[in-house]
Amino acid sequence: MSSTFLGMPATPPRSPYGTGNLRGERKFPAAAHDDLGNGQLRRNLGKATHTIRAKRLNVTGELPDWEELRDAGAAIKTDTMNRLPELLEELERKVTERGGTVHWARDGGEANEIVARLVKETGSKEVIKVKSMATQEIGLNEHLESLGITPYETDLAELIVQLAHDKPSHILVPAIHRNRDEIREIFLKEIPGVDPSLDNVPAHLAAAARAYLREKFMTTKVAVSGANFGIAETGTLSVVESEGNGRMCLTLPDTLITVMGIEKVLPRYQDLEVFLQLLPRSSTGERMNPYTSMWTGVTPGDGPQTFHLVLLDNGRTAALADRIGREALNCIRCSACLNVCPVYERAGGHAYGSTYPGPIGAVLTPQLAGMHAAKDDPNSSLPYASSLCGACFDACPVKIDIPSLLVELRHQHTEQAGMTAEQLAMKAAAAVMGRPKLFTTAQKASGIGRVIAGRDKKISHLPPPFNGWSDSRDTPAPPSQTFRSWLASTEGAATMRAAADEHTRNEQEEEK
Repeated sequence: MSSTFLGMPATPPRSPYGTGNLRGERKFPAAAHDDLGNGQLRRNLGKATHTIRAKRLNVTGELPDWEELRDAGAAIKTDTMNRLPELLEELERKVTERGGTVHWARDGGEANEIVARLVKETGSKEVIKVKSMATQEIGLNEHLESLGITPYETDLAELIVQLAHDKPSHILVPAIHRNRDEIREIFLKEIPGVDPSLDNVPAHLAAAARAYLREKFMTTKVAVSGANFGIAETGTLSVVESEGNGRMCLTLPDTLITVMGIEKVLPRYQDLEVFLQLLPRSSTGERMNPYTSMWTGVTPGDGPQTFHLVLLDNGRTAALADRIGREALNCIRCSACLNVCPVYERAGGHAYGSTYPGPIGAVLTPQLAGMHAAKDDPNSSLPYASSLCGACFDACPVKIDIPSLLVELRHQHTEQAGMTAEQLAMKAAAAVMGRPKLFTTAQKASGIGRVIAGRDKKISHLPPPFNGWSDSRDTPAPPSQTFRSWLASTEGAATMRAAADEHTRNEQEEEK
């Protein structure tokens, strides 16, 4: 199949796994409310994000041309999105020339079916996996398990999440919500034959995971990976990581299957020069990735002898067709925006109900999985999961204007929703304020608000349809005297005359 499907209207994935990890069960406000009550979670997140944030600032500050690098990265990604179909066809051609096989998947369901079929053809009942947001997005692990194929995550954080039967809460550090004591308990319970005297020293925990995975590396014949970048010019794929597990998965098995979102393609090999500087500094606060693996097709006698590349759409074409929203596809999954976001730091990643949490997730998820005006659609609340402080825009290595995209998505949601309670309230207010006598009457009637206000002179609960407002903020009680009545009083008249006299004196002084 060729990339001609890129011009077709996007349709929801046919498989339940296609959107399973892009559509939460609850809206963000309700999920965040519960997670805000978890003190341990907030401490874990606060410590981790502050540490990563400080490291990023140190290493980006070392480069005198950091802003120029960001400009270059943004320009390359924008150029890529402008001619994505032709670049994907070039990538397919180059991969095929070098002995690889390219598959096209319209949605997560098709991608899962392709991967499962390829694994079955090898006769293997196990696969080892490199950390991959794309396979998490489509629910590949769950699909393989339903067919009797066992996937083993080999990234330490992903392994922790998998063993805990948990879900990732961060793009870069999936187990960021866990501390070392919790990880120790997970390993003692879930890793066969682990030393019962295992303590919580990070080096010892890593050693336990390494011993558990070593046999899998040496005996499993099929690996599944994602890709950070795919180079159209040469057909080269690249994975960057920090533990070496990716290198093992990419070199030891007989068969390698890579699932790559179509937006990960880059035009030229030379473009890696920019992104291999931007990505590690923005993600882990390192000057370079400890392991940068690249491969081009199949090399006889070296590495996997069968290579498959699955190019995944899953809503990306719909995002690409959105003149404003397509900017979100420039994301290189560094997670810098999560580490500076005050909302993410307090609510955590699970509250977003998606593979992609944080500010970029609040943009990507509604675009990839769809956002509808229905009150029970969880994704409709994600664009509002932001204070619009702009920290994410300042941190993004490719200068995605996330706050502006969130505002646009809010606009789209409002347009889809039709007449909302807020719009009705504004129309009613405009009608009242446009009639002086009616406005005066309304001011007098507002005095009832003082009756329902508490001793702190704040109204904490409003009746429907205004309860959405009071759920997140207090309303000051109406004053005992309106401005109009005060102005009509002796005190008000005297104050206004004094202000007018002061203004006249100031003008006279200026003339002199």
